[in-house]
Amino acid sequence: MAHNGPKLLQTLQRRTFLRSRDSGVRGSTYDTLNVPNLARKRHDYDRTRLIFLATGSVAGLIAMGYTGWQVKKVLEKNPKKLDATGTPQSELAARKVVVHNKDGREIVPTGNSIVTEFPRTVELPLELIGEKPQSPPPDAVVVVPQVDDSDGPCTEYTLVGLGTRTVTFLKFEVYVVGFYVATADIAALQNRLIKRVNPIATALVSGEKNELRASLLDPTDSQTLWDVMLEEGVPTRSLFRIVPVRDTDFPHLRDGFQRAIKSQAPRILDKEKQEAGASNDTAPDFGESMREFRHIFNRGKAKKGRELMLVRGSDGELSVIFDDGRSMGRQLLGTVGDERLSRALWLNYLGGANVASEAARQSIANGMIEFVERPIGTVAAQVI
Repeated sequence: MAHNGPKLLQTLQRRTFLRSRDSGVRGSTYDTLNVPNLARKRHDYDRTRLIFLATGSVAGLIAMGYTGWQVKKVLEKNPKKLDATGTPQSELAARKVVVHNKDGREIVPTGNSIVTEFPRTVELPLELIGEKPQSPPPDAVVVVPQVDDSDGPCTEYTLVGLGTRTVTFLKFEVYVVGFYVATADIAALQNRLIKRVNPIATALVSGEKNELRASLLDPTDSQTLWDVMLEEGVPTRSLFRIVPVRDTDFPHLRDGFQRAIKSQAPRILDKEKQEAGASNDTAPDFGESMREFRHIFNRGKAKKGRELMLVRGSDGELSVIFDDGRSMGRQLLGTVGDERLSRALWLNYLGGANVASEAARQSIANGMIEFVERPIGTVAAQVI
């Protein structure tokens, strides 16, 4: 036992695998690593890399936009285009769509959810509006419409355009209105519009149609154009068909019509005074006409979907016709013989800066363009 004692005091040697035997050297190596410094350098590298990527992306977008802008400028310098002039899709969309209902009648969709359709043609007995059959001028192009004479001689009217009347900035819908012209008078209207643009033409081409459309939609030109034509009896007979989209009453409709007439009357009366050289001779007569007009509308309710017609006769007289939906059908409510009153009311829809329905004016203008693109006298034959 005494012989083995000194060996226990010797240091035992350990074998190591894949690591240093000197633990002191290993510790000193790890102690030289500065972890916060390495993390900061990595963060700076990632940030710089992100900035370069973002800068490259923005530069690429700017280069693409600038290149496209330069290409657009070069293309605009070339007046020659490969595409055809005009926009066929928009022109077709502006035309009235005529369909047949279950009874075989031609109707035009209005686009309104309450009053969904308007008839393409309307027939009014001459007896109802107090007119006599007209004798056309010797040189006029005449096409006699085929109408049902079971209720006596009738006048057929053809739809030109329609739209919805809205009020306030909220666009509350009041009624749908359509403008009709006597089918037999369309040729005279065609002739007047065509000769205004091209005195030697029998139909208008694309550029001339655009010129006429611009005049029909211009606040000043449209008012002057329609004022002169209506005063001279072109079109000779026409009407506005009005169908309320909500329950209303006659006083409410009358107030709207009166405001429209009063907005146009001063200019019409001043023009008449200048032409006649008179001072105040016409004002009392016009005031009496306004009283007659108000008296016609001293009635009760006008339910939605019921038909109200404002008819302008050959002498400019205004007839008001209403169909309350009963068995009696259309009834004449009254007549005002003053041509100036009906002209002022017509201008409220056809010309000026603030028309009753801009949608209706646009549609009417498109309808007029459909007239003038055909030779004079052929539209009425097509309607038949």
